[in-house]
Amino acid sequence: MGAQSGTVINGTPLEDFGGGHPDPNPIWAKSLMTKMMSDDAPDFGAASDGDGDRNMIVGRHCYVTPSDSLAVLAAQAALIPAFSSAGLRGVARSMPTSAALDKVALGLGLPCHATPTGWKYFGNLLDAEMISLCGEESAGTGSNHIREKDGLWAVLFWLNILATTGKSVSQLMADHWARFGRHFYSRHDYEAIETSKAQTLMADLNAKIKSLTGQTFGDVTVQSARSLSYQDPVDDSFATDQGIEVTLSDEARIVFRLSGTGTQGATLRVYLEQFQSDPAQIHVDPSIALKAVTTAAEALAGIHSYTGRTQPDVIT
Repeated sequence: MGAQSGTVINGTPLEDFGGGHPDPNPIWAKSLMTKMMSDDAPDFGAASDGDGDRNMIVGRHCYVTPSDSLAVLAAQAALIPAFSSAGLRGVARSMPTSAALDKVALGLGLPCHATPTGWKYFGNLLDAEMISLCGEESAGTGSNHIREKDGLWAVLFWLNILATTGKSVSQLMADHWARFGRHFYSRHDYEAIETSKAQTLMADLNAKIKSLTGQTFGDVTVQSARSLSYQDPVDDSFATDQGIEVTLSDEARIVFRLSGTGTQGATLRVYLEQFQSDPAQIHVDPSIALKAVTTAAEALAGIHSYTGRTQPDVIT
């Protein structure tokens, strides 16, 4: 593509990833983040995992969450040759992924599906031609050109948008938030928790779901709580126990989920989300925007009392 020598970092395949972590996020791709936030940062940066199926997008002084990236791709799909004529059939996100995609789908009149975590659910929708674009907060993005995640394709999708609009990543994000509002979002991972303690936390939280509605935790009030489940519209299969979702006042949301992808014990993932439509507030620091939701998550689940942890191991 005519890029300068040195543009690709860690581009030599190595059995041990050069001692690094294979997943693309601000924690494991720290060297890229440092470069992109520096005074001499280039206009665009991206990271992929070991097999090229996940992606992380970063602009000059601007990190794009995977949830926001998916929403932007949906909003700008008409600029891409593959979608410019036929458009998108529909879109889908995993349940823990922020509802930024939902706002775009509503604005564009597109069907929007929220599926359990796991690419097979997207695969069914893609095969049935019910969606043309899908993604998850763990940096997976795909379309119906392939029945899997395709991180390299997503990076090229972004480059095409930048080339067509002539805008910077930060300009695109500012325009997107001004049009659709901003979903502040973060994932807190508590890793290697003793499995029995993690399971007890989730079981006790699930047991009090029905009593949570109307309760106030700090500055937010619970509007609804439920154990997430899903009936596949393609094969009618039913998935239960996909996590616990607590919807709060002011369009805030928390999802608690145990992950089986850790190497030891259990990993508790807590997904925090706060929607903001006020143009004067969409550029505040995410940690400030999510402070009330973060406090409510601890009060709701009692993470410290069950696990002994005072803070997550990884925040993305």
